[in-house]
Amino acid sequence: MALVEIRNVHKSFRRDAERIDVFSGLSMDIEQGSFTALMGPSGSGKSTLLNLIAGLDQPTSGTVRVGGAEVSAMTPAQLAEWRSRNVGFVFQQFNLLPVLTAFQNVELPLLLTRLSKKERDERVRIALGVVGLDDRLQHYPRQLSGGQEQRVAIARAIVADPTLVLLDEPTGQLDARSSQEVLSLLGRLNDEFNKTIIIVTHDPHAAERAKRQLHLDKGTFVEQARTAGTAAGAVG
Repeated sequence: MALVEIRNVHKSFRRDAERIDVFSGLSMDIEQGSFTALMGPSGSGKSTLLNLIAGLDQPTSGTVRVGGAEVSAMTPAQLAEWRSRNVGFVFQQFNLLPVLTAFQNVELPLLLTRLSKKERDERVRIALGVVGLDDRLQHYPRQLSGGQEQRVAIARAIVADPTLVLLDEPTGQLDARSSQEVLSLLGRLNDEFNKTIIIVTHDPHAAERAKRQLHLDKGTFVEQARTAGTAAGAVG
């Protein structure tokens, strides 16, 4: 069953008088419960696609559906409410607030909900426990390693129990050991908690941990055959 459905999406930007076309009729599906790595050269549109799926950006034309909801047709207010319930996003730079503890950073998305303080506290503790940081609740970002900061960012992304978790270069700022810890955590979220995960990455080791690898080049997806190691053709 497809959780993400992208149909005939065009996306262009204006740079002064020049129009830059990122996608020209892109179509693809992401299955529910899958773990997908999006790969491709810099400037190929990987992060743009992630933003379109999350509703952080809008297509020039075409449709983006997630869980049956047409994200590309929502108003900003509708998008904000929809994202808070359905999507967890982990940014490349972590985006943790330095003046807040790990607990407070993870709690932030829940402040927009109607949950009681007791319910928020329970969810935050569960999320930090899942990422192995239940002993770092009161630590500030400056007191954490890069890998621990990334895990706090992941805890914040999953605290509202979203169906879809999106990560932009989740290992880009990490050393090899921290990268492996984060990738193992993502595998566990996918296997044990059935989270649908999409990562954008340049790291082949990170992509190997995904169950599906998609290569984006010049606005077109080519699926990488896991066994043969050759292109399997355009997706969608």
